Amino acid sequence: MSGLVIEHRCWNHDAREAVCRCPQCGRSFCRECVTEHESRLLCAACLRSAAQAAAARRGKLRRLAAVGMTVAGVLLAWAIFFGAGESLIAITERSERVSWQPR
Repeated sequence: MSGLVIEHRCWNHDAREAVCRCPQCGRSFCRECVTEHESRLLCAACLRSAAQAAAARRGKLRRLAAVGMTVAGVLLAWAIFFGAGESLIAITERSERVSWQPR
């Protein structure tokens, strides 16, 4: 048992010894073939798929934010015009009461 040594080789480079295993795909890689991403060592293929998934989430969030900003803009415009209309009605009612009072 003491003489048994298991060596893992890099998935991309057969001549190099593997230093880690990618947690996504389970393949072994050398130091040059892995990159740290979110406190994990990932291979290039898994890193690419993680980046694409993150971009897809950002795209959905941006579309949702655009819809939310449009709704907020419409509500703000309605509130401003409603307030302006109410103010004009109040001003005209006051001016009519003042002008029709007998002297």
